[in-house]
Amino acid sequence: MSRRRDRRMMGRALALARLNQDMTGVNPSVGCVILDPDGHIVGEGVTGIGGRPHAEEIALDIAGSAADGGTAYVTLEPCRERSQGGRSCSTRLMDAGIARVVCSVLDPHPVANGGILRLRDAGIRVDVGLRRHDAARLYGAFFASIT
Repeated sequence: MSRRRDRRMMGRALALARLNQDMTGVNPSVGCVILDPDGHIVGEGVTGIGGRPHAEEIALDIAGSAADGGTAYVTLEPCRERSQGGRSCSTRLMDAGIARVVCSVLDPHPVANGGILRLRDAGIRVDVGLRRHDAARLYGAFFASIT
């Protein structure tokens, strides 16, 4: 993947996240874009109104088997665990066969934090920090609510 494509896809994910900003309850509005191994967009998602479903869930459901071997661009670290049970986003990404995850910023929430480590431990390439300043502005109120 090229750095230019990475920036463009993360820009798309950030634009998706902004769509439901301030409409997701206590959850942050996250954007996710899934590319197949050839670099085509096969799924997109934004956190649902009220905070569910998560962006990764929506994007992976749309992508289906085309996500296998692909790349996920996520504006906030995929959750390690779900506060209300169910499969976490990091688990869903692993189960879908995603080969690479590009994440803008880490999630400080104690339940969600650690998704990146879980993905790396599973052998998935993870890049963190792309457009982190844009994401930090987007999640400023959410981050402040955690600390």
